[in-house]
Amino acid sequence: MREKGGTALPRTASLFVMPLLALLVGAGPGDDGRWQAGAYSFSDELGGFRIRNVTGSGTRADPAILTQELQTTAPVVLVIRVTGDVPGYAADERSGEGFLHMEINTANGSGLAWIEFEFELQEKLGLPSVYGDGLSFNQREIGRTDVASSGFAAYETKFEPYDRLLFQEGKVDPGETVSFRLLITDLTPQPIFYLVQDPRIPSS
Repeated sequence: MREKGGTALPRTASLFVMPLLALLVGAGPGDDGRWQAGAYSFSDELGGFRIRNVTGSGTRADPAILTQELQTTAPVVLVIRVTGDVPGYAADERSGEGFLHMEINTANGSGLAWIEFEFELQEKLGLPSVYGDGLSFNQREIGRTDVASSGFAAYETKFEPYDRLLFQEGKVDPGETVSFRLLITDLTPQPIFYLVQDPRIPSS
């Protein structure tokens, strides 16, 4: 095919150009439906929401930026897998060493307004994350700026018996997008853990 005013590419050249264009447009999920960022992969395999894009490596300077749409007001579960080298008790400035910096951009596709939004970490699906498992939301408070939201003015943490982070004092209407900044520390890394996301709606 010839572009107007241009030159047609040989067929062999197009084999190299197409993968390059795919990288420039943005990464997509792998054949298994998992999105890669640094030493971690992310999956919406348990349903209720859809990951639209993931970029970054997971460091403070280059956080893993996950864009998603929630289609329900029921809790949904983001499956996070360790796919690279993640030794425990390492410095937080490096990717994939027990410190995962994330920004989660979440579109409200549920049809109802959210007045709160809660995240919960679980090492075993359906069971609370206890203190001794090493998994937490910045439990050692490395930096207060590592937890924030564009749509909620305040948050509270609950470390025992759960590992929860509840964003409050805000509202996200249907069709709007809210962003969250999180720091997940996993000092005794396991191959897989879970991030439960629970949008809250008015009770009446």
